[in-house]
Amino acid sequence: MRAWLDNGFHGAMDYMAAHGLKRARPAELVPGTLSVLTARLDYLPRETPADWQAREWRRIEQPEQAAVAIYARGRDYHKVSRQRLQQLADRLADAIGPFGHRVFTDSAPVLEVELAARSGLGWRGKHTLALDREAGSMFFLGEIYVDLALPPTPPVEAHCGSCRACIDVCPTGAIVGPYRLDARRCISYLTIELKEAIPVEFRAAIGNRIYGCDDCQLVCPWNKYAVRSPLADFDARPGFAAPSLLELWAWDEAEFLRRTEGSAIRRIGFERWQRNLAVGLGNALRSAGDAAIAEALRARREGASPLVREHIDWALAQAPVAIG
Repeated sequence: MRAWLDNGFHGAMDYMAAHGLKRARPAELVPGTLSVLTARLDYLPRETPADWQAREWRRIEQPEQAAVAIYARGRDYHKVSRQRLQQLADRLADAIGPFGHRVFTDSAPVLEVELAARSGLGWRGKHTLALDREAGSMFFLGEIYVDLALPPTPPVEAHCGSCRACIDVCPTGAIVGPYRLDARRCISYLTIELKEAIPVEFRAAIGNRIYGCDDCQLVCPWNKYAVRSPLADFDARPGFAAPSLLELWAWDEAEFLRRTEGSAIRRIGFERWQRNLAVGLGNALRSAGDAAIAEALRARREGASPLVREHIDWALAQAPVAIG
């Protein structure tokens, strides 16, 4: 973690450095913690077909379609995971009596993947995500910090071998080596965490990915074993199952807020949503040369914020020939 921070791989995510080694020392985050219970929550939608990986690749290959990371198409996982972890803690209290605890899911300075790996939930893949032989990587992680001294579960053996598919497939070269991710190059970081302009050198590689990126998971051979969630929470919401870029670009802020209520997507706000869509539309314009795309971009330029306008101008400049 120190080396990752020293390299600046966290980019603008200052919160990654703010808590120092507290991330690696649970008892400093929650005094009295003696053990950590780790959990996974599978998130593939219930009706996901067997050829889901091939279908996702086809979506990415259609420049006028919008690619949203699978995990973000349903309800905000923070809400679902935290609620279920608390229910588990309550059931434990019913069984053994009151005990001190706190639940976390991507919501505090916690080294979630490392805890998951050390507790046997899976191993850390070369893309830095947790991998399980019977579940791939399509799951969320959560923890319950407890003041109980529990016997630790042993870690599992890693099974990536010589495979480097995730490293080779990354559109922006963000996986700079096995187990080393430069977030500054990662499409998930660029479309979600980054608040400023997306660096020009990465815009073409982003393609039609407007919120997150699943490429390193889609290519992973272990994800043929990815588990479907039994929960309706992670089913794709209307508007996110197979949207086009122009359909999403047509939303005003009120529509965006309505469509993303209770969704992880809302966290980026309407301005960054438009910024991301403008990049996707620029890439589609370069590929398809569709006059309707150029017209839609121009129609939004006048009332756009400086951030969005700059991305609209870039997008319009991608037209292969002058479009009236």
